[in-house]
Amino acid sequence: MDQLIIILFAFLAGLCIGSFVNVVVYRLPLAAEKQMTLLSPASQCMKCGTPIKPWHNIPLIGFFVLGGRCASCNSRISLVYPLIELVTALLFVAIFIQFGLSLKSLYFACFTGFLLALSVIDFKHYILPDKLTLPLLWIGLLVNTGGVFTDLKSAVFGAVGGYAILWLVYQLYKVTRNKEAMGYGDFKLLAALGAWAGWQALPLIILLASVSGLIFGGVALLLGKGQKIAFGPFLSLAGCLILYFNLSDLDHIISILN
Repeated sequence: MDQLIIILFAFLAGLCIGSFVNVVVYRLPLAAEKQMTLLSPASQCMKCGTPIKPWHNIPLIGFFVLGGRCASCNSRISLVYPLIELVTALLFVAIFIQFGLSLKSLYFACFTGFLLALSVIDFKHYILPDKLTLPLLWIGLLVNTGGVFTDLKSAVFGAVGGYAILWLVYQLYKVTRNKEAMGYGDFKLLAALGAWAGWQALPLIILLASVSGLIFGGVALLLGKGQKIAFGPFLSLAGCLILYFNLSDLDHIISILN
């Protein structure tokens, strides 16, 4: 019974955080252009501008109550919104099953929320805002002052090493190919992942992100949809998997598989 209550709590909390992730994903990249903040103006239909009623704004439920359409102009509401809410809820359930009702779960839920918002923004706009990457980095260092995921020394070297590795790759590629391979947001994101997981996890994060990115890019080319690929989502996925399963190095993975 206690486990079911924890799972229900995690699911509902995930729906609420997922709803806020939707707000961040939509508003943060457009904040300066449209003179909006994360809190104002109130939620409204993107087609007709009609304010959304509070009961229509209930995570996931509101979408189905409305039948996936605006109550005022009947325009379709993107499936992305309920999907992000559902994915966040399921991720939170997985987190609380793994770590129980603990501070570690809350820290990891915070980590996941940041990465989900960053991934969607990068996928849609090809940017990783400093307003998300830098707080994620500092929170990681603060969390690890207590050695929650790694010791503080490893976290500091992870932050420095994460930034330096991709900065070096960027410079080498620019010199040899005379073009930019990635943006500075990727450096800061890997620095943040290093702050959470420690320097020991950086090679695996880069390896998993690169392999998953290449697979995605290959499939996109086969489908005739080749285009610029955002690296942030793959870094985020790799960082989440490694921290969730505590895969700090290759030897650890081999020992688990055996």
